[in-house]
Amino acid sequence: MIDPPAWSGDDLDRARTQAEEHFRQSRYTEPRADYLKLFDEYRGIVEVVLQETADLTDVDVKVLDLLSDARKREVFRYLSGPPVSEDDLRVLLQAQSLSAARLRVDSALLDRIVTFFHDWHDRRRFPWLGEQSKPAVHDRHAAVLATAALLAMRRLETLRRNVAKRRQEALVAEQLQDAEFDLIPTRTIRTLSDAPAAGQFCRESPLGNRKADFVIGLYDGRTLPLECKVSNSSTNSVKRLNNDAAVKAEVWRQDFGTVQIVPAAVLSGVYKLHNLVDAQNRGLALFWAHDLGALVDWLRQTKIGA
Repeated sequence: MIDPPAWSGDDLDRARTQAEEHFRQSRYTEPRADYLKLFDEYRGIVEVVLQETADLTDVDVKVLDLLSDARKREVFRYLSGPPVSEDDLRVLLQAQSLSAARLRVDSALLDRIVTFFHDWHDRRRFPWLGEQSKPAVHDRHAAVLATAALLAMRRLETLRRNVAKRRQEALVAEQLQDAEFDLIPTRTIRTLSDAPAAGQFCRESPLGNRKADFVIGLYDGRTLPLECKVSNSSTNSVKRLNNDAAVKAEVWRQDFGTVQIVPAAVLSGVYKLHNLVDAQNRGLALFWAHDLGALVDWLRQTKIGA
């Protein structure tokens, strides 16, 4: 059996530098209109929320209406300083669900939400709430712009990740099919007998207790779970690579055996060298979206091992 490439530190450093340059070029060519469109959309929603709540002085009586509308609910989470995610809000409120149906019958939960708003609203963006007065025109204007900017920035970050990941996955699928691997339906893989056969692959499938972006049947009978990872910063790379893909690799190798499973990741974006070295040392084979030829070459070599 032929193992996947084990890159030297110099190899990884050259590859990550190339990936970072590709990332920079994609950002430079990104349409600025995307951010402006999101900003204008959120500005309108923030204006509506302030109008309906008398500039946030009537949140107590309007909170159910705010949380029953998806867009206004998103704005509500960004009224706090700092903003909170949907998951964080549920944890802070000790709530399994924040659905409109639940809120209509749980007055205690509504009370906790109101208390959260009063305790955690951003005192810099909404200074008039502490003064119990109407906002000055410039204060209200500044609050709307700042809140819209926060929302637009976070949504654009999410869109960037999703679009980049979808693009990367589509490129991997195209390369696999060009290499004469056959796409088969997604399936739940409890044992390796459920995995794709040699020369086949499936997408987005649970492998044991963890989901893989691709599961590929190598020609030598082994199974390759492949993760697609896009990192927009060296700090973010720890989460994407070391705390996710490398952890999955360890779990899969433990559950299915180090001989049968060959975990790998295709990377794009920005990564720290020592994080790449750490992931490879933990059993994760590394390939790059800008050089998928290396992945295809190794896949073909597994025929020799067969």
